[in-house]
Amino acid sequence: MLNELTGLLRLLQDDLRMRVTEKPELLDGFQPRYEAMLRDKRTAAPLESWLEGEFTQIAVHWILACVFIRYCEDQALIEETYISGPNGKWRDGQEALTRYFRQFPAHSEREYLLHVFQAVSSLPALSELFHQRHNPLWSLGPSGDACRELLNTFQRTDENGQLVLRFDTLKTTRFLGDLYQDLSEYAKKQFALLQTPDFVESFILDHTLEPALASFGYQQTKLIDPTCGSGHFLIGGFQRLLREVRLHEPALNPIAQVQKALSGVFGVDINPFAVAIAHFRLIVEALRESGVRQLKAAPAFQINLARGDSLFHKELDGLGGDTLQMELLGEGKFDQYYESEDTPELRRILFQKYEAVVGNPPYITVKDANLNKAYRHKYRTCHMKYSMGVPFTERFFELARRGERGAPAGYMGVITTNSFMKREFGVKLIQEYLPKLQLNAIIDTSGAYIPGHGTPTVILFGQNQAPHSDQILVLQGIKGEPSTPDDPSQGLVWCDILHGYNQKQFAGEFISAGWNARSQFASHPWSLTGGGADEVQKTINDSAKMLLHDVSLSIGFGAILGEDDAFTARINSIKSSLIKPLVPGEVIRDWVLATCLSVIFPYDEQNDFKLVPLEHLPFPERFWKLRTYLFDRKDFSKKTYREIGRPYFEYHQIPTKRYRNPLSIAFAFVASHNHFVLDRGGKVFKQTAPVIKLPDSASLADHLALLGLLNSSSACFWMKQTCFNKGGGGAVWAERFEHDGSKLLKFPVPELKPLDLATRLDRLASELAQV
Repeated sequence: MLNELTGLLRLLQDDLRMRVTEKPELLDGFQPRYEAMLRDKRTAAPLESWLEGEFTQIAVHWILACVFIRYCEDQALIEETYISGPNGKWRDGQEALTRYFRQFPAHSEREYLLHVFQAVSSLPALSELFHQRHNPLWSLGPSGDACRELLNTFQRTDENGQLVLRFDTLKTTRFLGDLYQDLSEYAKKQFALLQTPDFVESFILDHTLEPALASFGYQQTKLIDPTCGSGHFLIGGFQRLLREVRLHEPALNPIAQVQKALSGVFGVDINPFAVAIAHFRLIVEALRESGVRQLKAAPAFQINLARGDSLFHKELDGLGGDTLQMELLGEGKFDQYYESEDTPELRRILFQKYEAVVGNPPYITVKDANLNKAYRHKYRTCHMKYSMGVPFTERFFELARRGERGAPAGYMGVITTNSFMKREFGVKLIQEYLPKLQLNAIIDTSGAYIPGHGTPTVILFGQNQAPHSDQILVLQGIKGEPSTPDDPSQGLVWCDILHGYNQKQFAGEFISAGWNARSQFASHPWSLTGGGADEVQKTINDSAKMLLHDVSLSIGFGAILGEDDAFTARINSIKSSLIKPLVPGEVIRDWVLATCLSVIFPYDEQNDFKLVPLEHLPFPERFWKLRTYLFDRKDFSKKTYREIGRPYFEYHQIPTKRYRNPLSIAFAFVASHNHFVLDRGGKVFKQTAPVIKLPDSASLADHLALLGLLNSSSACFWMKQTCFNKGGGGAVWAERFEHDGSKLLKFPVPELKPLDLATRLDRLASELAQV
């Protein structure tokens, strides 16, 4: 199904672009919305990029609308056959189309599908799903030819006369989540689409919604997923709330029981088609649980879902959700932002508190400059180049009911990227925000096999109240899953996590669990490696009185070219002081650096590294040909080189002080192990190959002694505990670590260093490199 629909999506996207090119007036409704978003700093994207996202949303919604209708047809939720159906009913869909054309001979397949969407929207249970105000499909339609192909896709039969795309054998609606995640590569990157496996969702609900029900009771308990995606947490929460309603109110009629459970489940997502899928899935679940067989007999279930940005729409501290709040936030014009955003619902849902807050927020960084700035204004934890997991962690806590004056606090459970634990952008979250809250548990899930999650993750459980104990339950990883399990829910690491959490004190092969001092997790970075790793790390740290910070001048990049292709080439045959070897991080391995690229170095080493005139450079004509492109580069002020008068043939940034002393210790910024090498000068090091500079008084022996220490197994262990693990596909040996300078500056440097061994290894590596 996915392959069929992915190809169809590309066809519809191309068709929409063609339509607006031929008829520019079709964009009249889009321009005001885009201008309003620019004015109110909701986007900094150029119009073309913004429109591309709109076209993707529209195309996806046309496909999803057909999927929803086809599912209803095959599951006998509707009597009519509009598109197709099993057991020969595809002919009924073709006959319906023929009857429509007899009545409206001037219409195309586009008008027919719009007629179908209008017809199903009259059903109370589907009215909101096909609402003309919120569903993007109404804003622009594909051509008649493209809609014909859309219909043909769902009516196509194989050689046996059976439909290629069938929905009658599906027992659940989870397939829609797969469709949501993988249908559009653009949407997948834009919204960081990633489904939460059932076993992870169940575990998080066990330790958030269940204690909330025990604390607040089923009638008061409300659950929200602020990043609900296709609705996995919402459906799991609905089933648990329905269980409680049936247990306590067995005499209530089934429809009323279902609505009562639905009234306790809330969801928001920025992706309109994710919300559409979640809405449809909840309707199907509600029908099934209430015993209603057809949509025409179903009531208009109230579904608490809204399309919008959970991070952007929030209350400021000390302000309520009133008119003043809207004016101060610049949110008084919600209607102008997205046709698909549910303004009243966003306010209703996001401006209240919940007994349980759960979710799996996106792990990406914010690409849009204006949105990035808006989030920084609203969330105190946003720092440096933050992952969205950071402000979402703050948002999850905010949405939980505050525990004060003896009242119980709401529960929060999130699975998120663990990058904040080691990277610098996590400092404010760890050191300023989390210590003020009741963090109940920290669970290292980076070693567990969680399908679709290539990024290492962590699960946090907490409550929105001041800390009431001085300990946190911490589950630390010892080693990862040895192989991909047939059933991820029965993976060795995951099973150890379940045992460790339940037993509180646990030492397994893959996970260790225990109570740790809260103060231990009030400073950055966090280390969640079990099996005695913390004790070894402490021993290493305590063994030295000095840090690398104390013995070095600086750590950082050698140069940022700004446009690599303009400066680099395979020009090793030309001898010139203005041509130097270029060293990226991936060529630094095993005490050796081996680069085959050279770079034009437009600076005079004999004259305080001043810029060399263009005519004196090797190959000046290559820069002249690229001058317009190079002039358009922007510096840190966001102005072009031309605007600020910078020569177009200079590097974007070069710290010339790092070139005055030829001796440097360079290392691979990202690598599976610690790879450091001594360079004796004459090279240019990229950002991926930072350099450590020692004082000018440091001798060659000083450099070699430190080199031996940095390449040691003890240093390897220390760095793996301290630096961010970028993952590597599951195998421990393939895990890659980010060796950033701010972490390395804290590396302990003992008095005794392996100078003799380092000198020998450096010599042998140099000899080997000459072979």
